[in-house]
Amino acid sequence: MFGLYVTHPQVNIDPAVPVPDWGLSETGLARTRQAAGLAWGRQLRRIVSSEERKAIETAMVLADAAGIAAEIDAEMHENDRSATGFLPPPAFEQAADWFFAHPDESFRGWERAVDAQARIVKAVSEVLAGHDPRQPIAFVGHGGVGTLLKCHLAGQPISRDRDQPGGGGNLFAFHLSRSLAECRLACDWTPMESWQGDM
Repeated sequence: MFGLYVTHPQVNIDPAVPVPDWGLSETGLARTRQAAGLAWGRQLRRIVSSEERKAIETAMVLADAAGIAAEIDAEMHENDRSATGFLPPPAFEQAADWFFAHPDESFRGWERAVDAQARIVKAVSEVLAGHDPRQPIAFVGHGGVGTLLKCHLAGQPISRDRDQPGGGGNLFAFHLSRSLAECRLACDWTPMESWQGDM
């Protein structure tokens, strides 16, 4: 049985709105609806989402298709970048490169990569400890902390070369267990609407 980590797809970027409050764009919604119609989407028995709007909107589409309710976990948010606020795409990409390349340091007040990794690992571990591993589950969140979780599951150092492809809306699968330490990656980042895995 698999667990999934799913990242929200494309969003409406608005510099006047705090990043956690950005919602999905029409492209992002369309991709999520397409993914929700696949077999894996309908087979989900539990969905746990970050509390950021774009993640919740993604989770709700998936939950509606699966006929279940989505849960919210405040500890699954993206790495905290509020110290700098919105950064234009070129500046953000440079900052993200630095974030992954210096995991023990803070970029201009950002949450450190090692701290964000510890937080997402703890959040997922706590959910799995009380979850029946025979029931497919999806964690819906963000590319940054998703990559940090993936590095942990793979036993690899933090590095941006393990980041998801651009645009978001990807997933990776892992073999389920009650202990995250016993979970192993089953596939690398794959577009959510392309994954054909059997839960």
